[in-house]
Amino acid sequence: MEIAVLGLGCFWEPEIKFSKVNGIVKTEVGYCGGNSPQTTYKEVCTGNTNHAEVVKLEFDPKIISYDEIIEYFFQIHDPTTLNSQGPDMGKQYRSEIFYLNEKQKNYAEKIIEKENKKLSGKVVTKLSIVKNYCTAEEYHQKYLEKR
Repeated sequence: MEIAVLGLGCFWEPEIKFSKVNGIVKTEVGYCGGNSPQTTYKEVCTGNTNHAEVVKLEFDPKIISYDEIIEYFFQIHDPTTLNSQGPDMGKQYRSEIFYLNEKQKNYAEKIIEKENKKLSGKVVTKLSIVKNYCTAEEYHQKYLEKR
């Protein structure tokens, strides 16, 4: 199994969408890219932690490739809006691909470049190494109970 970590706005809807994709065996919502290894939803909402809301995906590369996941990432959100998706505004809702290794970084760079050509240079998606990932488990459990 391999891991992908993606920021594409509020994490709930992307988590649902990715959970239905063949080859993705587990999803988890969390925060990544911030100043500290632990944070809470309340802290992230202040805009001071630098964390993005993310979906962490565990996937089987024999069924779905990392680049197919990144291509789907671009299909299910607007990569041209800075620090927002739909009605959600703030740094935590930014479009960002967090890579775990050079191979993921290289794949993501190529796909970002391709998408940027398609969208006339308007892509604002960031590309960063995974830093200070932490789960949003306390909110995830409450959300699942409401489903």
